[in-house]
Parts: sequence; C-alpha cells; structure tokens
Amino acid sequence: MERHRSARRTLAGPAGLLAGLAVGVAVIVFSGSALGHRSARDHVDGRIAATHVPPLLTTPGERVALRYDAYCLGSDEGGESSCDVEGTAYVRPGDSGMFTEIPILVDPAAPEGRYVAALPEAARWNDGFSYYAVFVDRASGATVTVPSGGASAPQQSLPLGRAVQIELGTHAFGVAREHDARVAQAAWGNGAKDVGLEQGRNLPPIGGSSFDVARDGTILVLDEAHRRVLSWGKGARAPEGVPVAVDGTLADMSLAPDGTIYVLESVARDRSPLVRQFDSYGRELEAFEIAEPTSSQIRIGPDGLVALQHPSGQWMPVISGGSPLGADGQRSRGRAGRLLPGGREIVVLRHLNEIRTALRRANGTRLSWRVTSETPLAEVQLAEPLGNRVVVVVRVYTDDRDEFVALVLGERGLAAKISLESADWAETAPLTRFRLVGSSLYQLGSTPAGLFVDRFDLEVK
Repeated sequence: MERHRSARRTLAGPAGLLAGLAVGVAVIVFSGSALGHRSARDHVDGRIAATHVPPLLTTPGERVALRYDAYCLGSDEGGESSCDVEGTAYVRPGDSGMFTEIPILVDPAAPEGRYVAALPEAARWNDGFSYYAVFVDRASGATVTVPSGGASAPQQSLPLGRAVQIELGTHAFGVAREHDARVAQAAWGNGAKDVGLEQGRNLPPIGGSSFDVARDGTILVLDEAHRRVLSWGKGARAPEGVPVAVDGTLADMSLAPDGTIYVLESVARDRSPLVRQFDSYGRELEAFEIAEPTSSQIRIGPDGLVALQHPSGQWMPVISGGSPLGADGQRSRGRAGRLLPGGREIVVLRHLNEIRTALRRANGTRLSWRVTSETPLAEVQLAEPLGNRVVVVVRVYTDDRDEFVALVLGERGLAAKISLESADWAETAPLTRFRLVGSSLYQLGSTPAGLFVDRFDLEVK
C-alpha cells in the first residue's frame, strides 16, 4: 500500500498537476492540468485569475475549442469569489500574421465560471494555430492575459499529422526490469555520506529532491535538507559533499556542460522562486527570479537555461547568451515546446490515457506519435530525443499500485519498452526522477533505507 499512497500523492498534489502539464511538451506540457495566470492588478476584493487546458497537439477531425475557468480570488485566505468577467481570444493560423478576435462566452453546459471560445476552422488549419486570451473584470477593470506573454509569446496548437500509432494495451505489473548498474546510493541520515530526510506533520517524507548526470558519468544529487550537493564520481562507492547555499526546499537541479550547477527553489514567500547558480565548488555565482509564481523544471537549452513556468505553462528562457533575463524578457519568449540543439523542438501532450508527441526538425518537418493505453496514465516524467527517436517515461497506475514505463518511439513504431519500479518512497521535485544521457536512462529512487540512482541501458539498434 505504500506504493499506492505514493502514486496518489503524485496525482493529487499541486506538484503532480504541474507535472501533468509539463510533460506535455517536452513542452513538456501535459494536458489534464490547468494553466492559469493571475493579474498583478488587484480586484476590489481580490485578484482575477484564469485557467486553461491548451490543445497543444490535435488529431485529424478533432473538434477544437478553447476552454477557460475565470474567477476572482477573495482577499480572505485566497478563496474564490464570483465576479463579472468578459473575455476575448486572439487567434491566428500558424505562428505569424494578424490575430482575429473571438468572444469567449459562458459555457451553458458547464458549472459557473466556465467559458469557451469555439474555433470552427481551427482543425483545418494546416499549420495549426496560435492564440492568447484576455479576461476583464467589468467591476474593477482588472485584467489577466493567458499566457502572460500575450501577442509576443502566444500559446501554440499543432496538428499531429501522420502520427505513428502505438497501442500499449493493459500494463502487466510485477515484471519490472532489473537495473544494469546501481551507480549511486546513500542511507538516510545526518552523516557526511548520508542524505537528509525531512518529515513534516501529516506529510510524506522528503529527501534528495533532484539529480543530474554529467557526461562522464558523475552523479549529482541535491541533498536539500543538508544544503549540499552529493557527488559520486564514476565507480565511486561513497559521495563527496559540496555545500551550496540553497533554501532547504524541494527544488529541481540542472548541470551545465561546464560544471555549473543551477538550482530552482520552487517554494518562495512574497516573491517569485529563485534560480541559484553555483560553480562546481559550490560557490554561489548569481541568483535571479523567474517570471511566474511557480516553475516545475529547469533544463539546459541550446542558448542557456530554460524553465517550465506556471501558470502560463510555457518554457521560458532564464539565461540567454550568458545573460540573465528579467521577467518581461522571460514572458516574451515563452514557448509551448522545449528547444533542442540543432534547432529541433519537442512537444509532448498527455491527454487522458493517450500520449501525443511531436519532434520538430529545423527544416520544418516533424515526426509524431500517438500512444494509447488501456491502463491509466499519470504524469510524463521525461521526454527526450535519442537521435530520430524519442524516449518517453510515464507513470502507469491502478487503484493499488503503480510503475513507470520507458518507451522508445521510433519512425516505424515502438522500438523498445521497459517497465521500472516506481521506487518513490520519498518525495522529490515533481519531474526529476529520470535523466537520459546518451542511450542510458538513469532513475532516482528511494526506499525506507535510503536513496539510490540506477542506470538502465536502452538496447536500441
């Protein structure tokens, strides 16, 4: 039952919702979770807010509509309050040209506060469409734009095109693959070689909130409880500790090729979360805020550090060309997909029990896949290219158990599939349990005894 409780908290908690989004696009962005944005301008008794589930990838003939929740937040304890809202969607074919205004109307078939903008021609646009929405509270004049970059960085919806169809059927639990190597492990504790474990009242245990893998095989684990990074050199049996001045919260971490360590402190009070930059010795180089209230991932992009930010649900550059970007610069460059080296971009959407994936090449062509499952799917933990293939790791679950499934999607279908134990006794940042380096998949796992990192070699020819 412990594994079941772990799966339930992933699905039900805020981090799990963001995870569902994110992996939708490697946007990543996962559908099934709502994207929202609160205006900096206050409503008379609170703030106006809007949430939205974007149709990032559409299938031929699919009926497309833009659906929103819009409401005001009361001043007492952030509760919702009714308000007189009107909205307008700005839509255009493709990703350039003039926007057309479409009214966002109250959805009569949905509960109060639900709105819809019908797009009768959208499914027939060959290059998809881009859009943003603006909501206004008539009483106060407060406005909110979704996504926050507006016309400078609208949301995108792409046709999936001739997707490779893959049917997973019903998942067989209990046949998880053994690891090829256990490359790092440490016990819970307060010693020099241990990983700290935090336990809040009525909360699951938290420890080793994220990790990354260097090209030479060095494993780095963020031991946020002890405010340090634990480093296992290739073949090392015990880690070396590198002190880092972090805030001791759940956080994501990403390692740059030059050894620079970036830590995203995802919990903040009275400010946006911070990204802290450290050199390989743990010396803090700089700290800067991300643009939006929360963020679920940071990764190294072809031009610098990028973050999957919420409520807009877009990948936004935080450092570009070696220079940090301010909030406006981040918002104005938001994208649904995550840019990759060579001008490629990956977009991943989880929609119910289906994963839609598109790998866009620099010349405009793309490969796409549509993966369906009889077993319920939860968050997409990873979506990364492997040559012309894509590796996707998704959680599958039932009422009493869960596992991860790693899929290698090829041009002709499913090139490889392996089942992995969930191994998530301790809580981590939402989308930090897997990394792909070369053709090896690394998993951060934990048990009541301690934390470990396992390597699985993907035998793909």
